[in-house]
Amino acid sequence: MRTTTDVVVIGGGLAGLTAATFLARAGRTVTLFEKAPTVGGRATTHTKDGFHFNLGPHALYRAGHGARILRELGVPFTGSMPSASGGYAIAHGTAHTLPAGLVSLLTTGLLRLPGKLETACILGTFNKIDAQTVQHLTVREWLEQAIHQPDVRGLVQALFRVATYADDPEHQSAGAALAQLQMALTSNVLYLDGGWQVLVDGLYAAAQTAGVKIATGKRAVAIDYDTAVRGLHLADGSTLTATAVLLTGSPADAAALVQNSDILRQWVDTAIPVKAACLDIGLARLPRPRALFALGIDRPLYFSVHSAVARLGPDGGAVIHTAKYLNTAVRTDPKADEQELEGILDAMQPGWREVVVERRFLPNMVVSHLLVTAAAGGTAGRPRPIVPGIANLYVAGDWVGSEGLLADASLASAKRAAELIMRSAEIRAAAA
Repeated sequence: MRTTTDVVVIGGGLAGLTAATFLARAGRTVTLFEKAPTVGGRATTHTKDGFHFNLGPHALYRAGHGARILRELGVPFTGSMPSASGGYAIAHGTAHTLPAGLVSLLTTGLLRLPGKLETACILGTFNKIDAQTVQHLTVREWLEQAIHQPDVRGLVQALFRVATYADDPEHQSAGAALAQLQMALTSNVLYLDGGWQVLVDGLYAAAQTAGVKIATGKRAVAIDYDTAVRGLHLADGSTLTATAVLLTGSPADAAALVQNSDILRQWVDTAIPVKAACLDIGLARLPRPRALFALGIDRPLYFSVHSAVARLGPDGGAVIHTAKYLNTAVRTDPKADEQELEGILDAMQPGWREVVVERRFLPNMVVSHLLVTAAAGGTAGRPRPIVPGIANLYVAGDWVGSEGLLADASLASAKRAAELIMRSAEIRAAAA
């Protein structure tokens, strides 16, 4: 059976739902296909026994593109900002006070006196650095050029990791990491009440209200094209004719659907994924109620009690997210990674094992499909939403466009792709 629509959107994650909503509000007929039984993708929140678990630690940047676009679409969400005050920095197995202000900087045992002086200087001038001028430098190169004390380099690198979720200083663009950390330090992030499912539900409602036809459990198998997009083939044998197709999966997903596309295959071959091992824990209570946040300094580790600032668990309970940021060039053992994450829980919440209600380990979670590298010139080097050589074929996701990282990149590229699709339709209409 063959049907017709203006635009096909493949993928029901944040990017797909966002783009579909913008397009439908602009008057396009839009059909969205999601191969899973439900929409949401990596933004899905799983709820069990009153505990709300995101797929690893999620944070919405208050000053990022994502928050702005969600508000533009009328997606409701609430949450609160975590505080680094009272947090810990773990170095060589010892927990020190995390220097988050003048008093904690003076008293922490993490840094020697020269390091404290240099950290005070860096914190005072950090937001004055022009991140665009160092997009071509790696994080490692920038750290060695800009920071003299090794212990301060370790601290700043840990801050880059938590801001970008990436541990690849040999390739990551210093400019991209700097811009992200500047935004985090200036405006902070939100942990969302109810988890990121509230964004999925809000975007789903907005898409439905706009008139998007959403088909879940429907798998696309191939894009029909010559010099331009002609339509789509589904696994059930049905086909659609469409004037534009937007792909919102990974680079590999896009290449699998568009056979014999050299540019898509090139994007797959050059993309370095960002990954993390995540251990998510639900506790009946917190053994140490004031130990809420910790960063690994010499190890790429993260610990945060998200339920301390967001409504994520039952009364008295706690939701803790821990993560180990993975370097794709370094092979690790999942069991050893899990044990290392259990170790940071032992350090921060001794006795946690006796009050565990729920736990989930994600050994190789994809955080982002593309590391922003210095070799590509930073975010400007990411693929654009328009696929060269195939008219009316577009891509969106956390690996697309020059704006933002992580979810910010997903939503910004989705909006930009929708704008380009609408502009192309206007040009065709004017020429007809």
